Amino acid sequence: AGDALLKSLEEPSPRTVWVLCAPTAEDVLITVRSRCRTLVLRTPPPADIAAVLERRDRVSPAMAAYAARASQGHIGRARLLALDEATRNRRREVLSIPTVLRDLGGCLTAAANVHDVASEEGAAAAARLDSRELADLEQAWGAGDRASRTRGFAGALSGLREDQRKRQKRVMRDSIDGVLIDLLSFYRDVLVRQTGAHVELVNAEHVSAIEQLARSGTPEQTLAHIEGVLACREALTANAAPLLALEALMLRLAS
Repeated sequence: AGDALLKSLEEPSPRTVWVLCAPTAEDVLITVRSRCRTLVLRTPPPADIAAVLERRDRVSPAMAAYAARASQGHIGRARLLALDEATRNRRREVLSIPTVLRDLGGCLTAAANVHDVASEEGAAAAARLDSRELADLEQAWGAGDRASRTRGFAGALSGLREDQRKRQKRVMRDSIDGVLIDLLSFYRDVLVRQTGAHVELVNAEHVSAIEQLARSGTPEQTLAHIEGVLACREALTANAAPLLALEALMLRLAS
């Protein structure tokens, strides 16, 4: 579809700015690329994120530093960690998972807990938005019973329900992916301790658990755990059943 953009890029309407996002410039057609200016984006460092939280959200320096480090460059995630205690508590529970995976029961319980929390977040998103969207749709087609009798309303309602279902599923999967990213950061810290690398820990407040796992395993085992988390993310992207993917991951992390 890149060729279809050429006319719009060459003669944009007044006050229009096109921003084309791609992993690399080479992923964009040369005819499109030649008409664009390249802007390379980078992940903001923790110090810059902490400064934003302190200035914009009036967060204390200590909390801002923690949130910036734990978010791993995601400003929205950092803001949520800094301002929402429930989010911090959930992250603390996620980072305790590697230390409780000792048997089959513990693995299945950990997977079910992650799945249940993600399902609740999806349901909460639906509760916030679904009723309002339905009211807006009814108003657009004529309020109340008159809307239901209007030709075409049933199809519009069916489309809305399908979009809402997809959104709830997406929120759930995004929640699980956030858990997997936190687990990756934990095993990254374990590997840092095992290899003696002189870099800052992402989860410095969990240093005792990190060092305990570092002593009880090898770098090769930790790399296998990291690969397991990445494989779970890929499985979810391929539309695997979330609970089954999580159970397979927890069993792999316990080995």
